[in-house]
Amino acid sequence: MTTDGTVLEADAPLDLRLSEAELDATTEHLTSFLRDVVDDAGAEGAVLGLSGGIDSTTVAYLAVEALGAENVHGLVMPSVANTEDNMSDAEWVAQELEIEYDVVEIQPIAETFFDTFPEAADDRTAAGNVYVRIRAVLNYFVANHENKVVLGTGNRSEALTGYFTKYGDQAVDCNPIGNLYKQQVRQLASALGVPDALVTKTPSAEMWAGQTDEEEMGLDYDTLDAVLALHVDGPLSTAATVRHLDVTEAQVERVVELYEKSAHKRAMPPAPEPLHR
Repeated sequence: MTTDGTVLEADAPLDLRLSEAELDATTEHLTSFLRDVVDDAGAEGAVLGLSGGIDSTTVAYLAVEALGAENVHGLVMPSVANTEDNMSDAEWVAQELEIEYDVVEIQPIAETFFDTFPEAADDRTAAGNVYVRIRAVLNYFVANHENKVVLGTGNRSEALTGYFTKYGDQAVDCNPIGNLYKQQVRQLASALGVPDALVTKTPSAEMWAGQTDEEEMGLDYDTLDAVLALHVDGPLSTAATVRHLDVTEAQVERVVELYEKSAHKRAMPPAPEPLHR
């Protein structure tokens, strides 16, 4: 099934790209969504973390268009895992959009956690998740103080594969680009006027030095998006997806594995069925 709900036939060409008209409609839809979220919450604007990546940049552009620059507050929250270039890009976005922003060094906060439980400090994933969860707490600390909502920056590709930190970067009030595949986010960013250098930049969650999304997942985003659209979101079997996309069965199975193992991240914490009704 495509993003507009159309069922894809087995021999139909796959094209996730949005037309110019669809990009215009998507921009209007998402900006209207943002205004509704803020209005419904009785809030005075929005807070979001700026990483210098395409997702947070796109959400920042949408937020400014929807709410006005004066009602958007960006937080740039570097740690030792972040590259200087990415943090510079994050600040550039805030300056270009003329939004209020603060740079908060989170390494000292993280070191408090590492000192408290030193046996876990060398666990790369556990430590990386600490950084992400600290940012979530700071986003809400500022948002609560300023009567603002917290904007998520996750896309559909990340959501379906669980490529986010539980109670971290998805601890948010809404996900404006949450139904767009990664390549569609890039398209929308270009349409919004985001510079090509940011649109084509190598995606990285920067949970540790040198980390990239595609290396960690074992797939490039274009392949991931296509398998998600045809097989996970769509109607095609593994064999049909392999034929249609000219990918390997192992690649399809990898996407399915990511999707199935991350189901708990997309659901409320489970509770047992009540004994008495």
